[in-house]
Amino acid sequence: MEDLHSALNARGLTVTILPEKGRSLFTTRNFRPGEEIISQEPYVCVPNNSPVEFRCDRCFASINLKKCSACKVAWYCSSMCQRSEWKLHRLECDALARLDKGRHKSVTPSIRLMIKLFIRRKLQSEKVIPMAATDNYKLVEELIDHMSGIDEKQLVLYAQMGTLVNLILQWPEMNVKEIAVNFSKLACNAHTICDSELRPLGTGLYPVISIINHSCLPNAVLVFEGRSAVVRAVQHIPPGAEVSISYIETAGSTMTRQKTLKENYLFTCTCSRCVKAQEDEIKESAILEGYRCTNDQCAGFLLRNSDDTGFTCQQCGLVRSKEDIKNIASQIKSISDEASTSMSSQNYAEALFMHEKVEKLQKILCHPYSISLMQTREKLLKISMELENWTKALTYCKLTISVYQKLYPGIHPLLGLQFYTCGKLEWLLGHTEDSLKSYTKAFDILRITHGTNSSFMKELLQKLEEARAEASYKRSSIDDE
Repeated sequence: MEDLHSALNARGLTVTILPEKGRSLFTTRNFRPGEEIISQEPYVCVPNNSPVEFRCDRCFASINLKKCSACKVAWYCSSMCQRSEWKLHRLECDALARLDKGRHKSVTPSIRLMIKLFIRRKLQSEKVIPMAATDNYKLVEELIDHMSGIDEKQLVLYAQMGTLVNLILQWPEMNVKEIAVNFSKLACNAHTICDSELRPLGTGLYPVISIINHSCLPNAVLVFEGRSAVVRAVQHIPPGAEVSISYIETAGSTMTRQKTLKENYLFTCTCSRCVKAQEDEIKESAILEGYRCTNDQCAGFLLRNSDDTGFTCQQCGLVRSKEDIKNIASQIKSISDEASTSMSSQNYAEALFMHEKVEKLQKILCHPYSISLMQTREKLLKISMELENWTKALTYCKLTISVYQKLYPGIHPLLGLQFYTCGKLEWLLGHTEDSLKSYTKAFDILRITHGTNSSFMKELLQKLEEARAEASYKRSSIDDE
C-alpha cells in the first residue's frame, strides 16, 4: 500500500486508521471551496440497463446504441466505445455467450459488475491491462465487507448470486464464498454513477474514493464527470482534517438517517448533526416527519400526548385528535396509490390531478417543512414540466426551494440544481430578471460542487450570460424611454 500512500501524499492527502471508523482520508494541506480533492476512474462499472432502457457500456450514452452481436447483453454507442472496452468485454462476452438464453434475465447489473471485477483482476494479474497505485485489486481486498453483520437471508442471497457468477465464468480457481464476500463489499462500497443533474446512470466501484467516510454535515461532495468520480471541497478544509462526504440523502430526521445508514452501510453515524440533545432530535423529527397545528396562523410542531389520544402543539397548546390524523393519512394513501398507477401508465394529466389532491391534504396534515409534502411537490414539478405547464412548474419549484434552503447547507448540489431549474422556467416565461437571479444562485453553488469545466457547467454559464445580456438590454430600453 506504500504506492497508494505516495500517490495520496502528492495530492495533499493521507490515510489514517481511526479506532471507531477504520481507514479514513485526511488532508495534509489546505483545500479551498470548489477545489478538487481527489478523482478516480472506476475499477469496474456497469450501466443501469433494464428491459426498457439501455446505455452504452463505456460512456453510458443512451442514443445510437447497438447490441453486442455475440453476447446480446452489452450495448455500445460507437465502435470507439466498443474498442475501448474490448479487452474487458472479450472474456465477459465469451462467458455470457455460453449462457442459456433463459438465464439472460438473471444477468443483472450487480451480476455483471461482479463478473467484470474478477475479469479485471485476472487481466491485471496476467499483465494484459496495466495496474497503478490507485487501480489494482489489492485496493478491493482492503475494502470492508461487513459479513459479520449481515443477516442469514442476505447471506443466502449472496451465495445464490455467487453461484450464478461461478456458473457464468466457470473458472476453477474461483469459489462461491469469495464471490459472496465481494458482493457484500459492493453493497457498502459501490457508488451510484449520476449525470451532472444527479440522475442515476449506473454503478461503479471506486476503491480509493471508498476510503472517504460519511458525515451528515460533510465538508466535501462526490459528483461524476462521465464515469470519473470527483470529490470537491464545499468549504475550507484545513490541514489535518478528515475529508467526509454523504452516503445518503440527508434531508431527513436523525432517526431516519441513522436507520438508512444502519440498514445499508451497517454503522451508526456520530457526526455533529447526529449527536445532539434528545429534545432537539424530537423537535426535528416532529417538524420533518410530523403533523401541523390546526391553527393556520401557528407554525408550531406537534408531539404525541402522554395518553396517546392525540398530538399537542408545542407552541399554542391546541390538541389534534388521533382519529383526525388517521382519517387524512388514509385518504392520502388511497389517492397516492391512484396517482402512482397514473404515473406508471404515463397519464400525466391524471397524475397531476391526483398529486394535487394529495398536496392539498398534506398541507392540512403535515408541517410546512414536512419531507412528505416536499416530495409531493417535487413530483408535481416533474409532472408539470412533462405537460409543459411552465407556470405551474415554477410555482412548485419555488415551493421546494424554500424547503431545500432549510434542509440543506448553503452549498449543496440539489439546491443549486433546483435554482437552475427555476432559472430555466423563469426564462421560458419571460421573467428575465428573476431568471438572472436564479441562474446566478445556481452558478454560485454548482461552480463549487461541479467545478466549471464540464459541458453541463459551460451550458449553465452560457444561459447565465444570455440572461444577463437580455436583462441589460431591457433595462437600457426602459432608460431610453
